[in-house]
Amino acid sequence: MDFTAFTWTREPAACRVEGETLTVVTRPHTDLWQRTYYHFRNDNAPVFQMETEEPYFSFVVKTAFSDSHQRFDQCGVVLYLDSENWLKASVEYENGVFQHLGSVVTNGGYSDWATTEIPASVKSMWYRLSRREDDYCIECSEDGVTFRQMRICHLHKGGGKIRFGVYACSPEDSSFQAEFAHPQLMECQWKAHDGQQPDEP
Repeated sequence: MDFTAFTWTREPAACRVEGETLTVVTRPHTDLWQRTYYHFRNDNAPVFQMETEEPYFSFVVKTAFSDSHQRFDQCGVVLYLDSENWLKASVEYENGVFQHLGSVVTNGGYSDWATTEIPASVKSMWYRLSRREDDYCIECSEDGVTFRQMRICHLHKGGGKIRFGVYACSPEDSSFQAEFAHPQLMECQWKAHDGQQPDEP
Protein backbone atom coordinates (compact mmCIF):
# COMPACT_ATOMS: atom_id res chain seq x y z
CA MET A 1 0.00 0.00 0.00
CA ASP A 2 0.96 3.67 -0.12
CA PHE A 3 -0.38 6.85 1.48
CA THR A 4 -2.75 7.92 -1.33
CA ALA A 5 -5.86 6.82 0.60
CA PHE A 6 -4.86 8.85 3.67
CA THR A 7 -6.16 12.31 4.56
CA TRP A 8 -5.10 14.90 7.12
CA THR A 9 -6.97 15.86 10.25
CA ARG A 10 -5.02 19.06 10.92
CA GLU A 11 -1.96 19.49 8.72
CA PRO A 12 1.67 19.67 9.88
CA ALA A 13 4.05 22.54 9.12
CA ALA A 14 5.09 20.70 5.95
CA CYS A 15 4.69 17.26 4.40
CA ARG A 16 5.72 15.35 1.30
CA VAL A 17 4.59 11.99 -0.06
CA GLU A 18 6.85 10.11 -2.42
CA GLY A 19 5.55 6.62 -3.15
CA GLU A 20 5.67 4.64 0.09
CA THR A 21 7.44 7.39 2.05
CA LEU A 22 5.84 10.27 3.95
CA THR A 23 7.99 13.08 5.37
CA VAL A 24 6.47 15.39 7.99
CA VAL A 25 7.73 18.55 9.67
CA THR A 26 5.98 19.21 12.98
CA ARG A 27 4.62 22.46 14.35
CA PRO A 28 5.59 23.60 17.87
CA HIS A 29 3.12 23.10 20.74
CA THR A 30 1.19 20.26 19.08
CA ASP A 31 0.08 17.22 21.05
CA LEU A 32 -2.65 14.71 21.91
CA TRP A 33 -3.56 14.31 25.59
CA GLN A 34 -6.74 14.42 27.66
CA ARG A 35 -6.93 15.42 31.33
CA THR A 36 -5.29 12.61 33.34
CA TYR A 37 -2.65 13.80 35.84
CA TYR A 38 -1.63 16.89 33.86
CA HIS A 39 -5.23 18.20 33.78
CA PHE A 40 -4.71 19.97 30.44
CA ARG A 41 -6.43 18.97 27.20
CA ASN A 42 -4.33 19.03 24.01
CA ASP A 43 -5.97 18.10 20.74
CA ASN A 44 -4.03 19.73 17.93
CA ALA A 45 -1.56 17.13 16.64
CA PRO A 46 -1.83 16.39 12.91
CA VAL A 47 -2.94 12.85 12.10
CA PHE A 48 -2.82 11.25 8.63
CA GLN A 49 -5.36 8.45 8.38
CA MET A 50 -7.51 6.22 6.21
CA GLU A 51 -10.97 4.80 6.94
CA THR A 52 -12.04 1.19 7.15
CA GLU A 53 -14.92 -0.96 8.39
CA GLU A 54 -12.79 -4.11 8.23
CA PRO A 55 -13.05 -5.67 11.73
CA TYR A 56 -9.82 -7.71 11.50
CA PHE A 57 -6.58 -6.32 10.09
CA SER A 58 -2.99 -5.32 10.87
CA PHE A 59 -1.30 -2.08 9.82
CA VAL A 60 2.50 -1.94 9.77
CA VAL A 61 4.68 1.15 9.26
CA LYS A 62 8.29 2.18 9.85
CA THR A 63 9.09 5.49 11.57
CA ALA A 64 12.40 7.37 11.51
CA PHE A 65 13.13 10.32 13.78
CA SER A 66 16.85 11.12 13.73
CA ASP A 67 15.93 14.83 13.85
CA SER A 68 14.01 14.68 17.17
CA HIS A 69 15.81 16.82 19.77
CA GLN A 70 13.36 18.44 22.19
CA ARG A 71 11.52 16.79 25.08
CA PHE A 72 8.39 14.95 23.90
CA ASP A 73 9.13 15.23 20.15
CA GLN A 74 7.33 12.14 18.85
CA CYS A 75 6.03 10.26 15.82
CA GLY A 76 4.24 6.97 15.47
CA VAL A 77 1.05 5.09 14.73
CA VAL A 78 -2.39 6.45 15.65
CA LEU A 79 -6.07 5.57 15.64
CA TYR A 80 -7.89 8.86 16.13
CA LEU A 81 -11.69 8.78 16.29
CA ASP A 82 -12.39 12.13 17.93
CA SER A 83 -10.82 14.38 20.56
CA GLU A 84 -11.79 12.09 23.43
CA ASN A 85 -11.36 8.64 21.90
CA TRP A 86 -8.07 7.53 20.35
CA LEU A 87 -4.85 5.60 20.77
CA LYS A 88 -1.26 6.26 19.75
CA ALA A 89 2.16 4.62 20.04
CA SER A 90 5.51 6.32 19.54
CA VAL A 91 9.03 7.02 20.73
CA GLU A 92 9.13 10.32 22.64
CA TYR A 93 12.44 12.12 22.95
CA GLU A 94 13.54 12.88 26.52
CA ASN A 95 17.26 13.76 26.49
CA GLY A 96 20.60 12.66 25.07
CA VAL A 97 20.62 9.51 27.20
CA PHE A 98 17.16 7.95 26.94
CA GLN A 99 13.73 8.32 25.40
CA HIS A 100 10.28 6.81 26.02
CA LEU A 101 8.84 4.03 23.91
CA GLY A 102 5.20 3.99 24.85
CA SER A 103 1.52 4.15 24.07
CA VAL A 104 -1.47 6.24 25.09
CA VAL A 105 -5.07 5.06 25.10
CA THR A 106 -7.85 7.60 25.57
CA ASN A 107 -11.41 6.54 26.30
CA GLY A 108 -14.14 9.03 27.17
CA GLY A 109 -11.76 11.95 27.48
CA TYR A 110 -9.16 10.44 29.85
CA SER A 111 -5.70 9.40 28.66
CA ASP A 112 -3.21 6.96 30.11
CA TRP A 113 0.46 6.60 29.22
CA ALA A 114 2.41 3.33 29.44
CA THR A 115 6.14 3.62 28.72
CA THR A 116 9.52 1.98 28.92
CA GLU A 117 12.89 3.73 28.60
CA ILE A 118 15.05 2.95 25.57
CA PRO A 119 18.44 4.41 24.57
CA ALA A 120 18.50 7.78 22.86
CA SER A 121 20.59 6.19 20.11
CA VAL A 122 17.49 4.43 18.71
CA LYS A 123 16.37 6.53 15.74
CA SER A 124 13.81 4.32 14.02
CA MET A 125 10.99 2.00 15.05
CA TRP A 126 8.43 -0.19 13.31
CA TYR A 127 4.88 -0.51 14.63
CA ARG A 128 2.12 -3.03 14.01
CA LEU A 129 -1.41 -2.00 14.96
CA SER A 130 -3.87 -4.90 14.88
CA ARG A 131 -7.64 -4.84 15.20
CA ARG A 132 -10.07 -7.51 16.36
CA GLU A 133 -13.43 -5.67 16.28
CA ASP A 134 -13.19 -3.06 19.08
CA ASP A 135 -10.07 -4.53 20.71
CA TYR A 136 -6.57 -3.55 19.59
CA CYS A 137 -2.98 -4.72 19.91
CA ILE A 138 0.07 -2.50 19.46
CA GLU A 139 3.46 -4.05 18.76
CA CYS A 140 6.90 -2.63 17.97
CA SER A 141 10.01 -3.87 16.20
CA GLU A 142 13.49 -2.54 15.58
CA ASP A 143 13.97 -4.59 12.41
CA GLY A 144 10.46 -4.90 10.94
CA VAL A 145 10.61 -8.67 11.30
CA THR A 146 10.34 -9.59 14.98
CA PHE A 147 7.55 -7.69 16.74
CA ARG A 148 7.03 -7.54 20.49
CA GLN A 149 3.81 -6.66 22.25
CA MET A 150 3.47 -3.19 23.76
CA ARG A 151 -0.19 -3.18 24.66
CA ILE A 152 -3.61 -4.79 24.33
CA CYS A 153 -6.49 -2.37 24.80
CA HIS A 154 -10.16 -1.69 24.18
CA LEU A 155 -11.66 1.43 22.60
CA HIS A 156 -15.22 2.06 23.76
CA LYS A 157 -16.02 3.69 20.39
CA GLY A 158 -13.64 1.50 18.41
CA GLY A 159 -16.21 -0.67 16.61
CA GLY A 160 -17.60 -0.22 13.11
CA LYS A 161 -15.99 2.39 10.88
CA ILE A 162 -12.67 3.70 12.22
CA ARG A 163 -9.72 5.77 11.03
CA PHE A 164 -6.09 4.82 11.56
CA GLY A 165 -2.67 5.93 10.36
CA VAL A 166 0.30 7.98 11.53
CA TYR A 167 1.04 11.17 13.41
CA ALA A 168 3.92 13.43 14.47
CA CYS A 169 3.97 16.31 16.92
CA SER A 170 6.13 18.52 19.15
CA PRO A 171 4.41 19.37 22.47
CA GLU A 172 7.07 21.91 23.47
CA ASP A 173 8.64 24.80 21.52
CA SER A 174 10.16 22.57 18.86
CA SER A 175 9.92 21.39 15.29
CA PHE A 176 11.49 18.30 13.75
CA GLN A 177 11.31 16.12 10.65
CA ALA A 178 9.79 12.64 10.88
CA GLU A 179 9.66 9.98 8.21
CA PHE A 180 7.17 7.16 7.69
CA ALA A 181 7.88 4.36 5.23
CA HIS A 182 6.79 0.93 3.99
CA PRO A 183 3.13 1.07 5.09
CA GLN A 184 1.45 -2.32 4.88
CA LEU A 185 -2.16 -3.39 5.36
CA MET A 186 -2.60 -7.12 5.85
CA GLU A 187 -4.64 -9.90 7.41
CA CYS A 188 -4.79 -9.62 11.19
CA GLN A 189 -1.54 -10.91 12.66
CA TRP A 190 -3.03 -10.84 16.18
CA LYS A 191 -4.49 -14.30 16.34
CA ALA A 192 -7.63 -15.27 18.23
CA HIS A 193 -7.02 -16.29 21.83
CA ASP A 194 -6.84 -20.08 22.27
CA GLY A 195 -6.49 -20.38 26.04
CA GLN A 196 -9.02 -19.71 28.78
CA GLN A 197 -12.55 -19.55 27.44
CA PRO A 198 -14.86 -16.57 28.10
CA ASP A 199 -16.93 -16.64 31.28
CA GLU A 200 -20.48 -17.87 30.93
CA PRO A 201 -23.05 -15.04 30.88
